[in-house]
Amino acid sequence: MTKLLSCFKAYDIRGRIPDELNTDIAYRIGRAYAESIQPGSVIVGRDIRLSSDEMAAAVIEGLQDAGVNVYDIGLCGTEEVYYATFAFQDADKPMDGGIMVTASHNPKDYNGMKLVREQSKPVSGDTGLNDIKQLAEANNFAAPVMHRGSVKHISIGADYTKHLLGYINPKALQPLKIVVNAGNGAAGHVIDWLETALKQSMTQAEFIKVHHEPNGHFPHGIPNPLLPENRDSTISAIKAHGADLGIAWDGDFDRCFLFDETGRFIEGYYIVGLLAEAFLKQNPGAKIVHDPRLTWNTIDIVNSLSGIAVQSKTGHAFIKERMRKEDAVYGGEMSAHHYFRDFSYCDSGMIPWLLVIELMSKSGKKLSQLVDERMLRFPASGEINRTIAQPEAAIELVRKHYQQDAQHIDFTDGLSMEFADWRFNLRCSNTEPLVRLNVESRGDEALMQTKTNELLTLLAG
Repeated sequence: MTKLLSCFKAYDIRGRIPDELNTDIAYRIGRAYAESIQPGSVIVGRDIRLSSDEMAAAVIEGLQDAGVNVYDIGLCGTEEVYYATFAFQDADKPMDGGIMVTASHNPKDYNGMKLVREQSKPVSGDTGLNDIKQLAEANNFAAPVMHRGSVKHISIGADYTKHLLGYINPKALQPLKIVVNAGNGAAGHVIDWLETALKQSMTQAEFIKVHHEPNGHFPHGIPNPLLPENRDSTISAIKAHGADLGIAWDGDFDRCFLFDETGRFIEGYYIVGLLAEAFLKQNPGAKIVHDPRLTWNTIDIVNSLSGIAVQSKTGHAFIKERMRKEDAVYGGEMSAHHYFRDFSYCDSGMIPWLLVIELMSKSGKKLSQLVDERMLRFPASGEINRTIAQPEAAIELVRKHYQQDAQHIDFTDGLSMEFADWRFNLRCSNTEPLVRLNVESRGDEALMQTKTNELLTLLAG
């Protein structure tokens, strides 16, 4: 009888070690990926988790047994697998896919994988992940091929660093003092590469490194700066060193989180607006993709610069697909995922902060000054999660309550309702009995707070 695998999620693979994910399952995923995608060559990388080496070895074994050649880039972040997959060639042959062994910001006893095909196109849900799941569950593979695939260890550091710095003009950077919190070290090596490259270009950036060394025991907590309790070390370092800004990353650093010079955490929503502005100044009339949770600030900035704002369903697979379809130069989600056309439409946790320090340098403004005006014009609640037994019924109740007064109702992702001076988005979690609420207003923080409380009371009822 086929044993169902609970580690397959909507967008990726994640499970507790060893009951939900282990080396046997990892091997089967390697075989299933090879059978489904039919690649000739695949990039493999891994994060700092204690189980990541053995998980990567097992998935590589599965790929080899299917005749796939593996290019192993070692300890890395997810975006390095994306980069290597779309940029690296061997004997002028591009890669056919990539596998990153990571559980991102999950607890330390978890691991997982993020899968892409050629040009780093996502493999998720309907784009192949369900097929791989079924093959891995069936575990009915042919005997290993006669000519097993090879394994080659490669370094992408120099080319990847050059690519990152291609988004900015390093010579335009002013001397800045930057706190960089690598969480438990995953992002540390890339910071070191960038620090060296910036010094060579005579840029006077000073990096204050916090929790910089790789440590899979996670001594500094789960690497998730969205949790307020995980922000203290970044905030303390900013204040102690009088830094110009702080940056913290999640476990596989495909997201970065910014703090201003006072140590204030900046919501990802306002960074989306900043980056949209930066790209539209370089690419007049370009398309910018955004998610439906918080929208007014982004749309206002894009329209003011004669760009075209395009709304997409939340989630990396949807954003990337829409960006390719629209040939959008940039896409951003309020959850701190930022996507770039020149990065094969993938998300990066390194490109955003480089663009922000260039904006600060060129404008002569502090990060607080860059976002304060926008925060006053469009105050937002930030995402509020509530556990509700019947989330769909609760959302329907809210829709009926406000329907008569709504100027616009949208179902792109959950329920979005707009009124003259405020709007909200309410959506179900993909994985838990949760509803996620976001509220914003036009320049009226008291109204935003009132409506937030009103909605929460409705949901509780």
